Amino acid sequence: MSTILSGIQPTGNLHFGRYFGAVQNWLRLQEEYDCLYCVVDYHAMTMPFQPQKLRQNSWDLVINLLSAGIKPENLFIQSLVPEHTELNWILNCFSSYGQLTRMTQFKDKSAQSAEKQEGFISVGLYTYPVLQAADILIYHATKVPVGKDQEQHLELTRNIAQRFNNELGKEYFALPEALYTEVPKVMSTADPNRKMSASLGEKHNIDLFADPQRIQKQIRSAVTDTGETPAGQMSAGVENLFSLLKAAGQMEAHASLMADYEAGALKQAVADGLVAISDPIRERKAELLADKKAVKNQIKASSAEIRKRAQQTVKEVKDLVGLANVRF
Repeated sequence: MSTILSGIQPTGNLHFGRYFGAVQNWLRLQEEYDCLYCVVDYHAMTMPFQPQKLRQNSWDLVINLLSAGIKPENLFIQSLVPEHTELNWILNCFSSYGQLTRMTQFKDKSAQSAEKQEGFISVGLYTYPVLQAADILIYHATKVPVGKDQEQHLELTRNIAQRFNNELGKEYFALPEALYTEVPKVMSTADPNRKMSASLGEKHNIDLFADPQRIQKQIRSAVTDTGETPAGQMSAGVENLFSLLKAAGQMEAHASLMADYEAGALKQAVADGLVAISDPIRERKAELLADKKAVKNQIKASSAEIRKRAQQTVKEVKDLVGLANVRF
């Protein structure tokens, strides 16, 4: 069975954009593959952060993912497996400076920091693609669910793995392949020209755990006409609502409304579809929050079990590169 590794940063709330863009796909994949899903708290340190908030956000995300249906045995927190950072250093020494300078996400995020006049750009922001490679390779993952914005990072991972294999004269790391799946591009209902994002503010994202009234209100106020749509074409706002309806699995309503579109009926169908997804997830979250200690113990246990796989890889890698080693 192929191993899949995917990670998610503990930043912002778990809104429907993140649910449809990643988590919903994870639920399907865990029924077919050996899946490992990681709360990548080390990665969250590459941008300005507050220690207490980082820790709280990590455990909040764990509860949210479990509520959404991620199996606890597949879920772990990155910092509970310190071998990720040990392999990261080793792989740094097999990484090309030139390739890292061409990473578009570093250029974009550092530009954002400059625009905000923060004045500090972390070296971690520059080198985190190598940590991302370590996250993947430490479990010998052969498939990685990616969107178009992550293709460059996966290609870097493949290049690092290939260079390691070539220099050590051993086909140790498999070259992970991209797993492309149909992922809806969910835009903000307040501004359909911008991607749904927690960083843009509350009106630009719909919380997966919001009460039904809140969800209904946000969809009712969704922008449908930006005044820039050519005659005969669907506006970006309407197109986004249809995308949400399809992502929510409301195919019958989608087909019916596509044939005979009416704004009020479309918004109601979208709201009903999102509430139908949210209700059981919100109920499950309430159950988990009733015993948070049990949840923490469960994820600490799953992280410890998953760590055994990471320890074995680091042991083998240290042997291959000639480092002093401790036998597990």
